[in-house]
Amino acid sequence: MGPPLLLACLLAPLCARGASTAPGSPPSWRQHEGPRRVKRAWVIPPISVSENHKRIPHLLVQIKSDKQQPGGVIYSIKGPGVDEEPLGIFSIDKFSGKVFLNAMLDREENDRFRLKAFALDLGGVTLEDPTDLEIIVVDQNDNRPLFRQDVFTGRVVEGAEPGTCVMTVEATDADDPETDNAALRFSILEQGAGGMFSINATTGEICTARPGLDRESVGVYNLTLQAADMSGDGLTTTATAVIYLEDINDNAPEFTKEEFSMEVEEQAAGVDVGRVLVHDKDLAGSPNWLAKFTILEGDPEGAFAIHTDPHTNDGVLSVAKPLDHEVRDRFQLTVSVQNQQPLEPAAPGSPRALATVQVRVRDVNEAPVFRENPRRVSVPEGAPPGTPVTTYTASDPDTRQLQTLSYALLYDPAGWLQLDPHSGTVRTKRELRHPSAFLQGGWYIALVLARDDAEPPLSATGTLSIEILEVNDHAPLLQPPAGMVCGRPGRGGSLLLGATDDDRPPHGAPFHFQLSPQHPQLARNWSITRFNVTHAVLAVLVDLPEGPYSLPLLLRDSGTPPREQQQLLNVSVCPCGRDGTCEDGVLAAATATAGITLEALLIILGSSILLLLLALLGAAQVRGRRRALRKGLLQRSRDDMRDNILNYDEQGGGEEDQDAYDINQLRHPQLLQPRAKPPMRRDAPLRSGTPSAPRKLPSGPSDIEDFINEGLEAADSDPSVPPYDTALIYDYEGSGSVASPLSSIVSSLTDEDQDYDYLSEWGPRFRRLADLYGQ
Repeated sequence: MGPPLLLACLLAPLCARGASTAPGSPPSWRQHEGPRRVKRAWVIPPISVSENHKRIPHLLVQIKSDKQQPGGVIYSIKGPGVDEEPLGIFSIDKFSGKVFLNAMLDREENDRFRLKAFALDLGGVTLEDPTDLEIIVVDQNDNRPLFRQDVFTGRVVEGAEPGTCVMTVEATDADDPETDNAALRFSILEQGAGGMFSINATTGEICTARPGLDRESVGVYNLTLQAADMSGDGLTTTATAVIYLEDINDNAPEFTKEEFSMEVEEQAAGVDVGRVLVHDKDLAGSPNWLAKFTILEGDPEGAFAIHTDPHTNDGVLSVAKPLDHEVRDRFQLTVSVQNQQPLEPAAPGSPRALATVQVRVRDVNEAPVFRENPRRVSVPEGAPPGTPVTTYTASDPDTRQLQTLSYALLYDPAGWLQLDPHSGTVRTKRELRHPSAFLQGGWYIALVLARDDAEPPLSATGTLSIEILEVNDHAPLLQPPAGMVCGRPGRGGSLLLGATDDDRPPHGAPFHFQLSPQHPQLARNWSITRFNVTHAVLAVLVDLPEGPYSLPLLLRDSGTPPREQQQLLNVSVCPCGRDGTCEDGVLAAATATAGITLEALLIILGSSILLLLLALLGAAQVRGRRRALRKGLLQRSRDDMRDNILNYDEQGGGEEDQDAYDINQLRHPQLLQPRAKPPMRRDAPLRSGTPSAPRKLPSGPSDIEDFINEGLEAADSDPSVPPYDTALIYDYEGSGSVASPLSSIVSSLTDEDQDYDYLSEWGPRFRRLADLYGQ
């Protein structure tokens, strides 16, 4: 750039008024010479200056007014770069009119400045109108091009034809677009081997340059791009373009080997047997990669299924139906593989799209199987115990293993059955009869358990449904057994009869009613006609006197064979009313009489049973009391309250006998010491005899009863003492007492066998007792 243009402006001489202004007067921009118009006489052309000018300050131009005054002219400038932002860039010498550049300029910030220039006399009066001063900043190539982003991303399918555009890159330059400083050109600096892509130098569009893009070989291309100004000869910048190749299904899946071997247990359903492995070069996880397997041969029954593991792309072979080792122990399957997405037409096929899978079925212990489950059988009602019902057995699927089955009843709610554990034969244990709470619609349900002897053992449960066949073992019963009928034929002289049968169909209705064949004379006065399957009508044939009648009827059911029974029908013949029915009073009386008769019969029967029970209860109490009296000294209380029986209340020894008897001597007879002579009874008469010698003490607890019986016999044989010995002095303190109260040591004897006449000789103390027992 050449030196800035210096423009000198020659101005006309100052006017006389301006020259007469006294030197040193302050300038005034608003003083004018009256109302006359001042003609503009100076024009400053635009001034150009290069940006980034480093020689500062730099003279741009010198301005002069053509109205130069003898005293001089004052110059000034205003505008952006002077007194407006940015401040201080330009300045002017007010006396010489030279304009200076004081700072470096940047065209990218301000490409031009428009200022105003003023000329004043020394008094501040405007000599000329303000004029425009335009400063143009000339551009320099001081800015590099900039890509709009550091990394550009694009995608193109593999195998794309040359000329397929992928993306367009963009760059900018801050320099003047009207100059070569901003004229950009694009290029590819680096893209790896092959040169598969090209770029338009002007537009920046990137396209494929050659065929043969293969994602399986190179999946991503990284291109280094360059943008340069000055039409490619100036400043440069770089960016990166990443181009991804999109996958197409141009590779068929292949098995990793031609044959696979697997093993599975029999009777296992829904379990995985094993995996067949495949390899596919296409993009993992995409439909072009996912495999689809098919079992072509070797499984006609559909015992196997195969599906794809979406994570590994393996084929998972599983069991769809339970396998039986005894039926078939080996399978040879032919499996094919292909992609879920169709293969590209130009893609080559795979020679390893088929594989053989060998599956061996391993034998395991299988549970027994009841081939007939449930088993339904029939047993007649009332079959005696031991009647065979059925032989319910299971089969063991393990035909190649020697195993023994055993049987047991798992569920037999009524305990009606018994089962042979070896043969599985079911027999009755009790009679099976209707009705029963264990029957459901006439069927009895039991469960049979079959178990093998393997280790561990396996079992199976079979349901045994037994139909209890109805047997005609009940004759029909007349209901009701009594009735009332009008004694005149044709005037309501009929009675509706019914019957019930405890048997179930077909051994019940229809019922047959007839007068007893053993009494043919009944047919003279009575007739029976069928009303329906369960009822008949008894009718009067002749006028009959009032009163009760007993008619023997023969009732028969429709069972096989039929059951019949002769029953009495109590009929009360009553006087007929006007409408053919019994008169009201007679009907009520007869009904009440019939009711009383039946109720009386029940009351009498119930009273008889009650009286019999009371008599038996009384006899049992008497017998128990006597047994307690005989064995009272041997009884032991469940709650032993004390060791000694204290004489709280005398029971026959007299008021003077206050000695206590130590019952421990009865419990431990070995502690008893023989005495020289037995104790004397103070209440005995003077003539009472003394035993010649003491009795022999028992040597053990088992001899206590003999010891007491000997004492009883000695007391009974001595007529001079009361009928009890001193060992019976005790008090009674309830049911918890050690010994029960006894009225006499000889209570086991009847009163008729005992002579109580001697009681009158005991004195006034025993007078009351003598009155009770004496004659």
